[in-house]
Amino acid sequence: MSLFRFLSLPLRAPLLLVLFGVAIFLGHHWSIESEHLIALQKVPPSLFWTVEVLQSLVIVLICTMPDLLLRQLSMLMASSRVLSLIATLLLVIMVGLYLLSLSLLSDVLILASATLLARLDLTRIKVMPPPQVMAFWLAAVVLVGIWLGQDLPNPLASAVAVVAT
Repeated sequence: MSLFRFLSLPLRAPLLLVLFGVAIFLGHHWSIESEHLIALQKVPPSLFWTVEVLQSLVIVLICTMPDLLLRQLSMLMASSRVLSLIATLLLVIMVGLYLLSLSLLSDVLILASATLLARLDLTRIKVMPPPQVMAFWLAAVVLVGIWLGQDLPNPLASAVAVVAT
């Protein structure tokens, strides 16, 4: 019975599928971006992917465990899961809008919002494992999505190849 509940989780919490779709999109976007950075600025691919994956893991960790990470900073946030989610979501949106106006870190805002919405959806259906377990599983969803998105073909490279021939 618990296996069925686990397998039906994406149907009961559809924002998990949105998080997975965002991870696929970001993996594809980063694979296209990495081609340009490797060709133009001689950035090693291993360094680029290490930074992007580490950035993704930090975002998931911060968005999944704000009450544990920010307990010393704010007792109000640690007093309630709902207040923690709302305060973190507002903080991410405000900082994200500022960074978007600078055209910086838009990927961070997108991934953080999708992670917080997936966590909120899981809370809505009363699936609340310990924060470390939730962080592990959400990070797994994001990393698998990035890995699948990285392997998608680049449509611009195909178009350029057709025009060049």
